[in-house]
Amino acid sequence: MENTDQLIRIIFLATTSFIVAIMFTPVLTHFLYKYKIGKQIRDAKEAPVYAKMHQAKSGTPTMGGILIWGTVLFLAVVLAILGRYSELFASFDFLSRQETLLPLGALVASALVGLVDDIFNVKRMGSHGGGLRMRHRLLIYTAIAIVGAWWFYYKLQWDVLHVPFLGNFEVGWWYIPFFIVVIVATSFSVNETDGLDGLAGGGLLSAFAVYAVIAFSLGRYDLAVFCAVIIGATLAFLWFNIYPARFFMGDTGAMSLGVTLGIIAMLTNYALLLPIIGLVFVIETASAGIQIASKRLVGKKIFISAPVHHHLEAIGWPEPKIVMRFWIIAVVMAALGLMLFLLDQGLAL
Repeated sequence: MENTDQLIRIIFLATTSFIVAIMFTPVLTHFLYKYKIGKQIRDAKEAPVYAKMHQAKSGTPTMGGILIWGTVLFLAVVLAILGRYSELFASFDFLSRQETLLPLGALVASALVGLVDDIFNVKRMGSHGGGLRMRHRLLIYTAIAIVGAWWFYYKLQWDVLHVPFLGNFEVGWWYIPFFIVVIVATSFSVNETDGLDGLAGGGLLSAFAVYAVIAFSLGRYDLAVFCAVIIGATLAFLWFNIYPARFFMGDTGAMSLGVTLGIIAMLTNYALLLPIIGLVFVIETASAGIQIASKRLVGKKIFISAPVHHHLEAIGWPEPKIVMRFWIIAVVMAALGLMLFLLDQGLAL
């Protein structure tokens, strides 16, 4: 009976999140358009191929990620407050120290950092007039990851790493660098993927859906609800972000959701399935890494433009075709990751 009640809770709050985000959208878009908070395309001298393909998108409102993390934060705070005065609302409160306090804190903290980066981009501030450089972002990701690693290792007393089909292994203090690598790699990968209308949002939707199921199966119901609330808000965002996008996610969305996805993967102890579940993110990051390495080592580019979705644009693929095909890959790999989880659980039982 408990599973049924929790499933109803998950579905209800995912739906509520979607409705709240949809209702909030006109307010957000009015603000973004009124104050001309538009994405600035990189200079043609720095990225000529990219600038040529995306010049028409210059000025499109950014910071749309506020719609996602703002909805999640709003529901978490409101339900936590109302839950103190009503048993009905208390049953829907999903804020708990063991499961959701850290990912919510990381979501908001990294979102605020991303918001500053978006403002830098809009105002053409920064060393190259387009916001923070990648090395600065990596330092920020690392700083957030270090705080998360400290929380896990010292506050939650976690040092066990689960390897699917092999079991649990106590890794001691090695858990800290592993945690940092997972968070930094995930946040960086999501940020790299956020380059076409709906691309990052669709991939994130699949990944969070799988981890919601994993969390539910493990009895981590608050974490499953947290994922469901993110899913509901992301669906609302995608409704307006599908080509041609009404607004972009921005770093305030990509950075925060990437960090949060990594933390949720660690909380479920199924982080080693993340490269499979989020294969699209891996492909995007790998293509960018290959491009940089090739340019520095042999002075030549492998791709016309990196990450790979820009290369596909450059050779003539329409943007919606690229996004749809990447969504297909994301869904298939998410399903594969879920099947591997279920098989692993079957062996564990």
